[in-house]
Amino acid sequence: MNRHVNAISGRLSLRPPQRRISLEILQRITEIAPPGKDTDSAALLAAIQSEFASVTDFEHEFPSLCFALATGVGKTRLMGAFISYLYLDHGIGNFFVLAPNLTIYNKLTADFTPNTPKYVFKGIAEFAVNPPTVITGDTYESGVGVRETYRQQTSLFPELDGVHINIFNISKINSEVRGGKSPRIKRLSEYIGESYFDYLAGLPDLVLLMDE
Repeated sequence: MNRHVNAISGRLSLRPPQRRISLEILQRITEIAPPGKDTDSAALLAAIQSEFASVTDFEHEFPSLCFALATGVGKTRLMGAFISYLYLDHGIGNFFVLAPNLTIYNKLTADFTPNTPKYVFKGIAEFAVNPPTVITGDTYESGVGVRETYRQQTSLFPELDGVHINIFNISKINSEVRGGKSPRIKRLSEYIGESYFDYLAGLPDLVLLMDE
């Protein structure tokens, strides 16, 4: 078994559904179909189907997977485990977490923030010294995520400079498009020099996580 899966499962005290039917499957999928931006989706789908026949279609132009867990099992903690694994085993540092409503958005923001009661990375040694930078739908226009990414790109040791987690509320984004307007995330930001949407789209390793 993968050493990072073992370590993460122990440190986060993952339940059997979180580990065996989620994290271990993600590890195996990324082993037979390594993640990357410029990949052949058809080839990746065929590789995944060779072991997981239930994956019939990505339903997007990029590889997309759904992990269905019962309510109360701990989907937020599982997100933390996924992020930890993808960072530690594959060096992926940029994540976009999409919440369906304001209640879950606020909960996710709190749970991904250090020193909160249900902090999802508690026990992950690599994040103890350098916790992930959390950017939300309320703070992204300050350019905090862009500044941190620039620092990472110019660092002597970028692989040690951590993770960026963007947390947004889809219902708020949808409310901004009423009347034919574009959402704020797609509008030009003078501070950034482009829209935050375009900035995210240009990242080489962005992973989208959705709490449905």
